[in-house]
Amino acid sequence: MKIIDKIFGTHSERELKLITPIVDRIEAMRDQMMALSDEELRANTQKFKDRLANGETLDDILPEAFATVREASRRVLGLEHYRVQLFGGIILHQGRISEMKTGEGKTLVATLPSYLNALEGRGVHVVTVNDYLAKRDADQMGQVHSFLGLTVGCVLNQMTADERRAAYNCDITYVTNNELGFDYLRDNMVIYKEQLVLRELHYAIIDEVDSVLIDEARTPLIISGQSGKSTKLYEVCDVLAKQLKRGEDIEDLTKMDAIMGIEREETGDFIVNEKDKFVTLTAEGVKRVENFFHIENLADPENVDIQNNMILALRAHNLMFRDQDYVVKDDQVLIVDEFTGRIMPGRRYSDGLHQAIEAKEHVKVKRESKTLATITFQNFFNKFEKKAGMTGTALTEEKEFRDIYGMDVIEVPTNRPMIRIDQQDAVYKTKKEKLKAICDEIERAHATGQPILVGTITIEASEELSTMLRKRGIQHNVLNAKFHEMEAEIVADAGIHGSVTIATNMAGRGTDIKLDDEARAAGGLKIIGTERHEARRIDNQLRGRSGRQGDPGESRFFISLEDDLMRLFGSERMMNVFNTLGVPDGEQIEHKMLTNAIEKAQMKIESNNFGIRKNLLEYDQVMNEQREIIYAERRRVLDGESMRDVIFKMATDFVENTVDMCIGDDSSAEDWDLPELNQHLLATIPIEELKTPDVRNLRKNELKQKLKEEVVKLYEAKEAEFPTQEHLREVERVVLLKSIDRKWMDHIDDMDQLRQGIGLQAYGQRDPLVEYKMTGYDMFNQMTDSIAEETVRVLFHIKIEQKVEREEVAKVTGTNKDDSATKTPIRRTEKKIGRNELCPCGSGKKYKNCCGRMAGA
Repeated sequence: MKIIDKIFGTHSERELKLITPIVDRIEAMRDQMMALSDEELRANTQKFKDRLANGETLDDILPEAFATVREASRRVLGLEHYRVQLFGGIILHQGRISEMKTGEGKTLVATLPSYLNALEGRGVHVVTVNDYLAKRDADQMGQVHSFLGLTVGCVLNQMTADERRAAYNCDITYVTNNELGFDYLRDNMVIYKEQLVLRELHYAIIDEVDSVLIDEARTPLIISGQSGKSTKLYEVCDVLAKQLKRGEDIEDLTKMDAIMGIEREETGDFIVNEKDKFVTLTAEGVKRVENFFHIENLADPENVDIQNNMILALRAHNLMFRDQDYVVKDDQVLIVDEFTGRIMPGRRYSDGLHQAIEAKEHVKVKRESKTLATITFQNFFNKFEKKAGMTGTALTEEKEFRDIYGMDVIEVPTNRPMIRIDQQDAVYKTKKEKLKAICDEIERAHATGQPILVGTITIEASEELSTMLRKRGIQHNVLNAKFHEMEAEIVADAGIHGSVTIATNMAGRGTDIKLDDEARAAGGLKIIGTERHEARRIDNQLRGRSGRQGDPGESRFFISLEDDLMRLFGSERMMNVFNTLGVPDGEQIEHKMLTNAIEKAQMKIESNNFGIRKNLLEYDQVMNEQREIIYAERRRVLDGESMRDVIFKMATDFVENTVDMCIGDDSSAEDWDLPELNQHLLATIPIEELKTPDVRNLRKNELKQKLKEEVVKLYEAKEAEFPTQEHLREVERVVLLKSIDRKWMDHIDDMDQLRQGIGLQAYGQRDPLVEYKMTGYDMFNQMTDSIAEETVRVLFHIKIEQKVEREEVAKVTGTNKDDSATKTPIRRTEKKIGRNELCPCGSGKKYKNCCGRMAGA
């Protein structure tokens, strides 16, 4: 591959050569476009639409369309696209990822392909990572599109359904990845077509594509409703967790140790594995839990809740840290995004972990949730006909983009040469020495007036450094999740000479840091990283804050051997070498072996995280195929299609399956178990009871045919009871929709439970994924049979005097990425039933004690 690159150039260079003639054509039209009046320039939009209607393609009109946007931008914003930005725009139109360095104007680049693709009238989604950027880009870049006669919408977190619908119906919509994903899930929970907010998923341009499709892809989007479980157990387990003693870490057994039968001795009540982030109770710990709860065996099935909650409490105390993973604000535990350092309001950790943290922090413990709808970002964005992305750092993850999303990465050169100096890492033995060295470096650079941006990984680290700088009398700004409201303002001021800014991780991403003249003269923006991140890409993003558009700048990372990355993933042999050398306190260590070790540790984690995301996708692929079937069936109902044929098929299939279940293929009529057949059939369809004389001369197939004819006649009689055919058609839609929703939600929960325990199949030399697929397929078939049976039962028992209306099964009061949005349980009633009548859902209970309880009967 390297030899090919030397001869023919890299993949990016080869692709850019192919695009060059198109860029030349766009630039050649500059004078022609400048000569047009505003009205003539605006009129181009309708001309392009007419040409598309007459059979031309987007590629045919691309040069003129891009030249039109370029000129409109010059007039409206005073910004004219550089040549390299035209390259970026073409790459985005082709459905690829354009890697452009920070400060190269990616936001302006997006105006080119979004205008071109919006001409088809099918909508374009420009996806950003937060509401601030979505609003800013819609306001600024939207001026160009509005000038050219296109409509621009922006979807923000607090918007109503009507406002969202109006925004999505615009030609170009700016929206965050989370809002877009949740709107898709909510659209598949509505009960009337008019309540849908999204239009088709045609073309998406994803800004900061690595953040959206890589960093956030480990966590699925989940909409949840409250479950009825008590929260008291979390508080009790928290009390015990504080009393248990942590044992010493146990090293992983090597293959040779396993062969030799060597066992590691456990100490304490529990052991924490920080590398893989899990906690296990030791034998001593199990005894203490059993004594505390007065139970004989913690492993008994009835004690599974105690076991789970105990582990969650220990995880909350030993793996989840305040001001790092979350903050406590207004008596609530709020998650901090590990990649951006931003607070994520409304999000909750899944599987009870959030409740365990609430118990630990002594705030109100909210109820656990039940999953109502879920999807991964991988499967969601793959639903778009065409998608493209832009970012400053994607090449390190090119394989993942290609394998999972079918997108290749093209590196676009900078408009001006990059002159930033990236210094070697400065490594210290202890964290204390490292922090002192950072403060010394800040003090030295600050004295020259050079602006400094310090990037930390956690809120705690940013506040610790802030305290040290205050003691030295160095004025500075702190930007972390606690002050995210002032984010853009603080980041924008970071380029003023003499300014010192401490920011968590990726804070301020998407905001330009502009230097004043004194700052340039002092050497440009100096980037100091206080720790290496797990992903090289995120280190590169921090570096990329400096050196924009040919500005001067420098960057350096400070590392200690006590940092999490080195402690958990650095090789033990290397640590021993430095300990043996006896490096004096406070002295900087520089060694090639050390730099290589850091890179290897990061690559190890990146590979591990890619494995997690790929595994998540493989499992979700099973759910995705099932989700497509269910959502397609739901959409048919919403579109108002007649479900009559579907209902007939459900009823006749039910008859066929019931006969097959109760009667053997080779058995004669004398051997048939009619009481059993009657019991199963009559519980669902009120036909006449079968007696021996009725079937004496029938074969099995003839019996099936006889029963099917009776069922059809019975349903036609039911139709005759209704004043109009459409009346019953709406009843069918209501009943089917309710049944689909209820059974699908239960199925999601069942599949989640299956997923939790499927790993145990590996002990039996079986592939857990294969077993998950096979079992999931069987469970899906059972669910569809159950939907059919319930729908048929309700429709055959429905009475004309009962009022038919659609009601929402659940009101969504919040959405969550991590599985605990607070909402009321989804229920929908379709008829008025007496409180003491049998519930039509077939549970055998009185209506007031079953569905009626939810409906307030």
